[in-house]
Amino acid sequence: MEVTNKYIAIKAQIDGEPQESDFEVKTQPFSLSAKPGSNDIIIKNLYVSIDPYQINRMKTVSSSQKASEFAVGISPGQVIDAYGVGKVIASDNPKFEKDDYVLGLISWGEYTISQGFILNKLDPMGFPLTYHVGLLGLSGLTAYSGFFEICKPKKGEKVFVSAASGSVGNLVGQYAKHFGCYVVGCAGSPNKVKLLKEKLGFDEVFNYKEETDLNSALQRYFPDGIDIYFDNVGGEMLEAAISNMNTNGRVALCGIISEYTSAGKRAAPDLLSVIYKRITIKGFLSGDYMSLFPEFLTMTTDHLRTGKMHVLEDISIGLESVPSAFVGLFRGDNVGKRIVQVSSE
Repeated sequence: MEVTNKYIAIKAQIDGEPQESDFEVKTQPFSLSAKPGSNDIIIKNLYVSIDPYQINRMKTVSSSQKASEFAVGISPGQVIDAYGVGKVIASDNPKFEKDDYVLGLISWGEYTISQGFILNKLDPMGFPLTYHVGLLGLSGLTAYSGFFEICKPKKGEKVFVSAASGSVGNLVGQYAKHFGCYVVGCAGSPNKVKLLKEKLGFDEVFNYKEETDLNSALQRYFPDGIDIYFDNVGGEMLEAAISNMNTNGRVALCGIISEYTSAGKRAAPDLLSVIYKRITIKGFLSGDYMSLFPEFLTMTTDHLRTGKMHVLEDISIGLESVPSAFVGLFRGDNVGKRIVQVSSE
């Protein structure tokens, strides 16, 4: 059986801040049958992840295309692969059967054909499927590995998290609080500040848009200095955090969304402070820490079942909402993990 598969593509390379007009809905003939001997898996896409790093794949010269096999460049008109959850509707692959839920690399489209690359069977474990796109998926693993493996926390240490209401930042803050750290986050609206303090239990949260001097703001919230900085922003926030770090401080570079669309906002931290304070700064990808997935999943599902962790999701409905959902990331519209429900089961 053949259908028309709708998918989202870019019209041209995007070198500045993305706009909805940069994207289009395209169609292609698509077979819902797996050819014998093909090893193909035919997937109906249910939920797809919307992540800011994708903008780096859409640029004319993609640094991620040069630097990482995990994020190769995207050409105009091309199907855009993305992390998500789907359901197998046909399979010639011995590892997957019809009606299996799968988690991994699918696409910003209605259907995906896969040979199983970065794809696994999914046991929902009694949780909503969306949890596996965010908290129990790569966002959660990113927060867990970045905090526990890169930052190597000690109880009582002082932790700063930027973009703390985002898909990763809110989880880092929760992990840090449950571990026994003092946690301060920053966010971009009064409602986000209130949510992080009252629902997620951050010790303090400030609205960075209301601060005229980030260095002074951090001095106010960390009079005794910062031990750990989990960076999702880069730019001026990274500079200010470095200036307020304690000796032997650790910085996990998870994302630099302030720099993705503007070369003029590149961070220029005080490297002399890095040297004399013996600060460790390390960038990382969640794919580097897939070996930690079992222990991450055990801890996080336990926290969920005991009510220790809260799930923040921002879900849009329909494939056509992908461009607006993606563009909104760069305006700070989302609270928690941004997901698009492509279709129902």
